[in-house]
Amino acid sequence: MNTNAAQTARESLELVFQMSNILDTGLDRHAISVLIALCDLGLNPEALAAVVKEFCRDSPSNTRCPQLHRLIDYARTLAFP
Repeated sequence: MNTNAAQTARESLELVFQMSNILDTGLDRHAISVLIALCDLGLNPEALAAVVKEFCRDSPSNTRCPQLHRLIDYARTLAFP
């Protein structure tokens, strides 16, 4: 990845992270970056959103969703061995 592309990717991640905070999703940069990568690999974004909602349904909005983070870590090992 060239320098400009890497800078654009970092800026895009930061923008999505800021939007996530405004929407009070509880997702951190790591979770967001993995979700974006899964979309880039062809996973359906609406399906991923449904999974995020389901896993975080019982978590207070201002806390991390531990079940989702376990799933994301597992998905990361499958997608990025």
